Amino acid sequence: MKRSQRRLAAFGIGSGVVLAAVGAGGSAAFAVDPADLESRVTVEGVYAHLEALQAIADANDGNRAIGTSGYEASGAYIEEVLTAAGYTPERQEFQATSQSIDEFSITLLGTTQNLDTVDGDRLPMEGTTATPEAGIVGAELVAPATATGCDEAEWGGVDATGKVAVVSRGICSFADKDLAAAAAGAVAVLVYNNEEGPLNGTLGEQLPEYIPAVGLTQAEGQAVVAALAEGPQTVDLQLQETTTSVDTFNIIAETSTGRTDNTVMLGAHLDSVPEGAGINDNGSGSAAILETAVQLAASGELNNQVRFAWWGAEEVGLVGSTHYVEDLAENNPAELDEIATYLNFDMVASPNYVISVYDADQSTFEAPVEVPEGSIATEKAFTDYFDADGQPWIDTAFDARSDYDAFISYGVPASGLFTGADDVKTAEQVALFGGTEGIIQDPNYHTAGDDISNVNTEALGIMIGAIASVTGSLANDTSAINGVLPPVVPTPDPTVTPTPIPSPAPTSGPAGGPGGELAATGANAEALNLLPLATLVLAAGVALVAVRMRRRTQAVADQE
Repeated sequence: MKRSQRRLAAFGIGSGVVLAAVGAGGSAAFAVDPADLESRVTVEGVYAHLEALQAIADANDGNRAIGTSGYEASGAYIEEVLTAAGYTPERQEFQATSQSIDEFSITLLGTTQNLDTVDGDRLPMEGTTATPEAGIVGAELVAPATATGCDEAEWGGVDATGKVAVVSRGICSFADKDLAAAAAGAVAVLVYNNEEGPLNGTLGEQLPEYIPAVGLTQAEGQAVVAALAEGPQTVDLQLQETTTSVDTFNIIAETSTGRTDNTVMLGAHLDSVPEGAGINDNGSGSAAILETAVQLAASGELNNQVRFAWWGAEEVGLVGSTHYVEDLAENNPAELDEIATYLNFDMVASPNYVISVYDADQSTFEAPVEVPEGSIATEKAFTDYFDADGQPWIDTAFDARSDYDAFISYGVPASGLFTGADDVKTAEQVALFGGTEGIIQDPNYHTAGDDISNVNTEALGIMIGAIASVTGSLANDTSAINGVLPPVVPTPDPTVTPTPIPSPAPTSGPAGGPGGELAATGANAEALNLLPLATLVLAAGVALVAVRMRRRTQAVADQE
């Protein structure tokens, strides 16, 4: 990180020391008025982009998933709007893997679900591998010593060879749970939720080391654990899938002004799941940063460059953002180091919303990942905005389950905003934000119901205010995050020429006596006020030394 410091100068004159703080001679230059930018990023402007994304989905088989014509048209729309606003957007192309579940059946605690009857209690995880073609039949269930099963220590020596692991959500990623179960010898893993609601888990991009993974509700997981306490339990599992390599892309655009060695970056994923249009997840974040980019371009010169990214292939494992960061790390590490902070916006208009900020300071949730220095200050930029506005907010776990994951893994500070997905809304949250207790924060999460009719414009308005204001503030100054100070505008010298005033006649009396020395200089109060502070300090010190020398000379003469 680059650091900049203001210095203090000290003047020592003769046997007496006079200290004077000499600043930069000016004030920090703030190019953007955050309140003005906030006033121009409106719900109407963002909603117009959401309508465009909905129309694109409607014309392209109902979705905007990677590798589809809907995603291509979504990208073209983002590029068109950016170009009209004066940006030069660039596509960063890469390959990702798309997955489809061809066959799924699970018999657990005496009940069977499959692709035709699945009601959300048991769901294959995105990125899961397949079972053997014949499936897993009559496998014994096993739980780790510590319910979350994150690593070898939490398994505590439990032998899972040939068994199906049952572990709780929490503490670490689903991928870590899968790999830890595999290392213990398990042939598949069932992860149950740690709160009410279905578990739509994502392992990330598929790896050959993974074992088949299925998400369970909290109630079903607890029932399995309770049954295990009574005696051995078994499961049948059939899971077949097809993966396809897909050419896709990110879109990157940056402001034409602002220092390029201290870039503020905003990102949102553009792709939807195949099941629907993805207007909240994540058309809302994509449209919010698009309108912020449009209005920022009309804000004049910036202190810090602002870069915007629309990520591809988030829904299949955060692939686009990971590709971007790893490409920088390999080919342009200096540019990666120049990112002051990364702001992530994934779902900012949930129907049964909460207003939440990524908990970088871990005041509510212990982070299962290392939190880069500067992330706490980035979080505080959002929470200070909400506090100043009297807007209630809560923490959401800093768990790297969205596109900030790759950034923090390379030490880039990050935070962001979130209005909720598959967590169930509590009574306490209803008291803060309204809505309905006991159902998830986005009842349409990863379904065909995630369309424009279910966008909550109240939540959207709250969140875009924070996005615009914080973006404007950081375009001015990131010093609270990384110590990089904004430029300083020098204070202009006075331009008024003082009217000469005749010097009074010297006052008689011994040297240094009342009215003697300073009156003899011909100085006057008005002229003194026009001198810089440092000049006055220096002049006063010289005069003091002169007075002392003359007194000493007079004393010697008197003794003679």
